[in-house]
Amino acid sequence: MPINSFENYPMSWRPDKNELTRPLYQSLAMRLEQDIAGGLLPPGTKLPPQRELADFLDVNFTTITRAYKICETKGLIYAITGSGTFVAPNAARSVTISKDSVDLDCIDLGFVASFEQSNRLVAQAVRNVTEKCDLESLLNYNHPTGLPHHKMAGLSWMSAFGIQAGTEQVAIASGALNALTITLMALFEPGNRIAVDAFTFTNFIEISKMFRIQLVPIPGDANGMLPEELDQQCRLLDIHGIFLMPSCSNPTTVMMPFARKQQLAAVIRKHQLILIEDDMHAFLTAGMMDDYRQPMYRLLPDRTIYICSTSKSICSGLRVAYMVYSDIYKERIETAIYNVNVKTSSLDAEIVAELILSGQASAIAEHKKQLARRANELYAAYFPHASGIGHPLSFYRWLPIASREPAARVEEAMREHGIRVYHSERFLSGAGVQDKFLRVALASANSMEELERGLSLLQKSLYA
Repeated sequence: MPINSFENYPMSWRPDKNELTRPLYQSLAMRLEQDIAGGLLPPGTKLPPQRELADFLDVNFTTITRAYKICETKGLIYAITGSGTFVAPNAARSVTISKDSVDLDCIDLGFVASFEQSNRLVAQAVRNVTEKCDLESLLNYNHPTGLPHHKMAGLSWMSAFGIQAGTEQVAIASGALNALTITLMALFEPGNRIAVDAFTFTNFIEISKMFRIQLVPIPGDANGMLPEELDQQCRLLDIHGIFLMPSCSNPTTVMMPFARKQQLAAVIRKHQLILIEDDMHAFLTAGMMDDYRQPMYRLLPDRTIYICSTSKSICSGLRVAYMVYSDIYKERIETAIYNVNVKTSSLDAEIVAELILSGQASAIAEHKKQLARRANELYAAYFPHASGIGHPLSFYRWLPIASREPAARVEEAMREHGIRVYHSERFLSGAGVQDKFLRVALASANSMEELERGLSLLQKSLYA
């Protein structure tokens, strides 16, 4: 024991040295992980400074550094320069959002679907493909990155958003999550850091945990991530990449104007970051937003993995997304696709290609925009104070709430009232923030009547 006694010294974490085994840093990291998972160290807890903990345990300072590093790489803790080390907001639980079972009497305003009532239009395309297509040619493993004419159809679809590329720079993935997984697998290593918005896509948080990639939250404003904050963090930390959803950020619905895209592009190029641009909402924004101009891919074609899923614009069940990348990343991206054997169904891609080339995809997207407009009008009727924030056609809204109850309790209380929504803590990429929100899905109800019932229940639950 060191000379200075810690018997009465306040410390947020006091592991018992007698319970540690060698190597000490691994045992200490395991104990820290167990205490976080067990709830002994809640999210946001500030951990003892490394030197202080080393003195308390009477071990070498580097032992603590290595233990903290292991847990940081796992996404369990994060460090803020000048402030200390903290337990990550979602370290003890999975925040993955999926279409799991919901009670029959519960209206789902949590999972963001894509107005599935539009699928009747897709069903006709399926019948057309099966009647006129050579089905046998679509049932093999040829062309793992996608058949050339499927890629051409994808480029035709994305041309409306400003994407110009050759088929050799395109791969077809099984949805945006699959494309993100391939990207992280191909271009990043455990311990790498990726800059993200303070509130970001929950499933990207979970995928990053799986690959032991650290997320660095960057503050933003009504126009998106702040370039000066990104630049500062890049100077303080070794950041390798950045993940952005410029057309309609999930969950905040922020639309990024072109001037902000240019400013961020300058920082990205300055620090040689890899940009992962998830642009699945481009169909809602291109041609609608005056200052959309073009995706960030056009500003940084040599540094961007551009991902455009058709799950929201055309059909969620077909799981077709397009990845566009430069020759710099081509070999690594395609190697990842080959080695994990994730060839997207050519039959699904053929159906989407049929929809695009026949013009039905544009009709479906327009129908979904009309539904989104109606859904947002309903939302505005029940929550007028929050209706003018973010994308006007978003499939979800970002509703400020006054409750300071734990996130899980808020979600459970809503379910007790017959609705499912998700608390903003699920979307936290790092340090907690004072403001609290609910992400309210508008595109999952079976009808506008059901959506209105759900919004009415939500209003009563929050303001009763």
